[in-house]
Amino acid sequence: MNWKSLFTPNTEGNPPKKSKKREWLNAIVFAAVAATLIRGLIFSAYAIPSGSMEGTLLTGDYLFVSKISYGPRMPFTPIANPFLESTITKYHFKTYWDGIKFPYLRLPGFTNIKKGDIVVFNKPEEADPAYDKPVDVRTNLIKRCQATPGDILTIVNSQVFINGKAAPNAEKAQTSYDVKGDITQINPQVFQDMGIEIRQQTGTDTYEMIIPNAALATFKSYSVIKSIIPAIEPAGQYDAEIFPHNNRFKWNEDNFGPLVLPKKGWIVQLNDSTLVLYRRAIELYENNKVAVNGSDILINGKKASSYTFKMNYYWMMGDNRHNSLDSRFWGYVPEDHVIGKAMLTWMSVDSSGHFLNKIRWDRILKPIN
Repeated sequence: MNWKSLFTPNTEGNPPKKSKKREWLNAIVFAAVAATLIRGLIFSAYAIPSGSMEGTLLTGDYLFVSKISYGPRMPFTPIANPFLESTITKYHFKTYWDGIKFPYLRLPGFTNIKKGDIVVFNKPEEADPAYDKPVDVRTNLIKRCQATPGDILTIVNSQVFINGKAAPNAEKAQTSYDVKGDITQINPQVFQDMGIEIRQQTGTDTYEMIIPNAALATFKSYSVIKSIIPAIEPAGQYDAEIFPHNNRFKWNEDNFGPLVLPKKGWIVQLNDSTLVLYRRAIELYENNKVAVNGSDILINGKKASSYTFKMNYYWMMGDNRHNSLDSRFWGYVPEDHVIGKAMLTWMSVDSSGHFLNKIRWDRILKPIN
């Protein structure tokens, strides 16, 4: 027997042909690995589900979200189907396994989150134990960053102030107005053409409407319109739905703060007031056990007079200010919830459009800012 021939590859003829099953298996494995790497580390697609960012972004916009801009976030739940959302069907069937969980780790990125960036992140509200969901499978949201770590945020009559200076408003930001007039005399097509949304009728001829800035002057010029004034909740009027959901702070969506955004390494002195503002971050986001025993504040069973934050936090708000559930309602966004930066609208579909004009061609491959 020629033992040498057993260890020498046969270079004559064609290599053995793979079976169809083997070819399909290789293709599926390659697609899964490629999808996991691309979606997890480089970019992902995102669809705008609601009107909280109108008119900057529209319902039906499909976006590319860059994960490398702020640094790719490593998965908390490494075993998951990369082609599906975290839950599917009305029975909330999980497409991930949370038997293995990794700690928060983010690779270096090209830049930090800046005020004005449009950011995709996981919903902080779902950190509540009742949801029982790892960070990276929580609902994805998209908002504009208004404040970064260490900033002092205040909202006065719907205008955001950062460190005492008025923050620039988005070019196509929207808010609601109290409108007085007999609008039944206006063709309903006018409201659709101008992008005006009637939120509610508040009286015989009074309405609350969301009106884009570009349409405001034209709509005011209609003879049946008697007055249009911004709808603003007055300062000092407490709204229980607004963070921190405590009447010690009589804040609402139009008049809020001041609030300091926690910064990694920032030391906050703990008392009755600061615990109301920062307990959620200390307890839920940074995984400490917080308790109050009389006048003493206990962190992980030990009396504490201060706390040093381990993460950075951000304040995110929708451009459509009176139609957005955002940081005003559930508080600051921890850095480990950040997914990436919205970069490009690659497709946009108008669900209310006719068959031939459903696609908004002017929004295809449109940069986001």
